[in-house]
Amino acid sequence: MSRLYLGLGSNLGNREANIRQAIDLIGERVGKVVRTSSFIETEPWGFNSEHRFINAVCLVETELQPLECLHETQRIERQLGRKRKSRKGIYHDRPIDIDLLLYDDVHLESRELTLPHPHIEERDFVRIPLEEIMLAL
Repeated sequence: MSRLYLGLGSNLGNREANIRQAIDLIGERVGKVVRTSSFIETEPWGFNSEHRFINAVCLVETELQPLECLHETQRIERQLGRKRKSRKGIYHDRPIDIDLLLYDDVHLESRELTLPHPHIEERDFVRIPLEEIMLAL
């Protein structure tokens, strides 16, 4: 069983409900959700928007491999209304965003996925809830 940390964010619609629904689907399709951080409200990062984000991190025990986790979380995003992914640093409003942050001690760099997530340290909306979970273990 592997430990997967996921970052979640939403700035459209019922943001908290979007994240809770994503966590439920993660539990059904990716693995057992062991712990979820507090929800925090943050300003958009990397783009301008009038819509603030709700962010959280969850810890999942999974038997899936990293790319399988990525593909499953992308299916969840689409199911919850996400129409397009951010590309080349161009971000936009979205009902849900799910990022793979850490997967055990795996270091991976591919066209599809980089682990650990390369922006953890510069994003307080990821770093703070991630530290909350890690300190509680």
